[in-house]
Amino acid sequence: MWIVVTYDVSTETAEGRKRLRQVAQVCKNYGQRVQRSVFECSVNEMQYERMKQRLLKSINEKQDSLRLYRMTEPRDKHVEEFGCWRVIDFGRPLIV
Repeated sequence: MWIVVTYDVSTETAEGRKRLRQVAQVCKNYGQRVQRSVFECSVNEMQYERMKQRLLKSINEKQDSLRLYRMTEPRDKHVEEFGCWRVIDFGRPLIV
């Protein structure tokens, strides 16, 4: 399944900055960054649950925000990209 993860972590304290790094690292383990606090992840159900639990352990629910979106496949038909940076499609050859 295809998941979009968005987050907003309060960085006013050293603990908040540490939480921000932890959340970003969890997301990097499951997908790729497409904007500063937005990741696209391709995971199965077990990976999704593991990722969600790790993210929930990393945030402070009174100060931070976390959103997980399950997106409709096929991705090509539901996402339009504009601007200079493009997402890497890991389902296709990386070297052409």
